[in-house]
Amino acid sequence: MGLALVKATGTEALAQGTHQIRVEFAYDGDGLAKGGDTVLFVDGHQVGSARQEASIPMLFSGDETLDIGGDHATSVSDDYTPETGRFTGAVHWVQLDQGLDDQSHLITPEDRMKVAMVRQ
Repeated sequence: MGLALVKATGTEALAQGTHQIRVEFAYDGDGLAKGGDTVLFVDGHQVGSARQEASIPMLFSGDETLDIGGDHATSVSDDYTPETGRFTGAVHWVQLDQGLDDQSHLITPEDRMKVAMVRQ
């Protein structure tokens, strides 16, 4: 909501090529708007973390967006603007999970595509 920004960043630039980027948020639980720990992974290795003391208690506004590769509403970071922060690479797979970790992040994008095609 723009009141407090928390950043989990790595210390090195991401090398060219295909990578798996994963973010895990461990909610403190037991009620609304509690904090939690955010951990950033690149190719299965932890590269950064951050502590968030509070979270949003309910919902964002109805016009907020979930964007991949660019922001079309509220910027995810004050490091860039919607005009200057567009991702120019290729995103091959996006997965949002809620709840317990089922280790599905260990499955490659290629294997995910094979499973999806078998279900067609």
